[in-house]
Amino acid sequence: MIKLNVLAAAALSAGLALGSPPASSAQTQFITIGTGGVTGVYYAVGGAVCRLMNKDRAQTGIRCSVESTGGSVYNVNTIRAGELDIGVVQSDVQYNATRGENQFKDKGAMAGLRAIFSIHPEPLMVAARKESGVKQFQDFKGKRFNIGNPGSGQRATVEQLLPALGMQKSDFALASELKADEHGAALCDNKIDGFAYVVGNPSANLQDVTTTCAAQLVNVTGPAIDKLVAEHPYYASATIPGGTYANNPDDVTTYGVVATLVTSDKASPDVVYQLVKAVFDHFDEFRKLHPAFANLDPAHMIKDGLTAPLHEGAIRYYKEKGWM
Repeated sequence: MIKLNVLAAAALSAGLALGSPPASSAQTQFITIGTGGVTGVYYAVGGAVCRLMNKDRAQTGIRCSVESTGGSVYNVNTIRAGELDIGVVQSDVQYNATRGENQFKDKGAMAGLRAIFSIHPEPLMVAARKESGVKQFQDFKGKRFNIGNPGSGQRATVEQLLPALGMQKSDFALASELKADEHGAALCDNKIDGFAYVVGNPSANLQDVTTTCAAQLVNVTGPAIDKLVAEHPYYASATIPGGTYANNPDDVTTYGVVATLVTSDKASPDVVYQLVKAVFDHFDEFRKLHPAFANLDPAHMIKDGLTAPLHEGAIRYYKEKGWM
């Protein structure tokens, strides 16, 4: 089932389909990339990929569109259901989906999940109200904290972080479930004291709260975090340079995942090949489409954070380039 978001298509001149249409095809085919909130980097990823794909739509017969979704877990589940073609997901969510663990325990492993490539690093960013007095994550005990909406990558990350720190949701005075597009206003309006957000940097979402209400970014460090990173291959330590965000002059130390692009084994090899070709044949342009892409390296993108098997369409391109 192909799902087309008309508004996203209009806004981003987007669209693609899981078929392999010849250039002479009388009917344009569509593919949709599921992303996340419109202020997040996932939405920018989808827009960048579609922009490059749509440059060649006259030759390929493929039209790419972007859909704002609930995030990583939603994207995997919707691809599994055949209602979404391609999705951006956190590397930890990809790992869990291939094994049927954590948030996929009830549905079981998705044997048909296929990786295309990884994208930017995504540190776990924790923001606190300036007046909250929070210096470390454990200081949120007894305070109002947004753990993220069900189906989001940050929700999955927080649910793994809490037990590692010996905490649970009941430790918060309020464990809200706001979407990423909602948590900034809630913080600045004093409806919550903090939120977690797994995102590439710099992020407009975080720029808003650090500028509007001087939100403070919180280090997520310590022995428990070191152990968590060591035990899970999809995690890595991360440092965000001081000054990246307003009113936060010091480096922020945390850990995180990698954003990845995935599909299913039912996706046409020719279409996936065309997607990969569009990105890597225009890679210098791709890296300029968002600051989070500036330091990307194809050598890392075809292996880092990828636990699902590579899709055969992606493998074809990588072999042609001599990367595999």
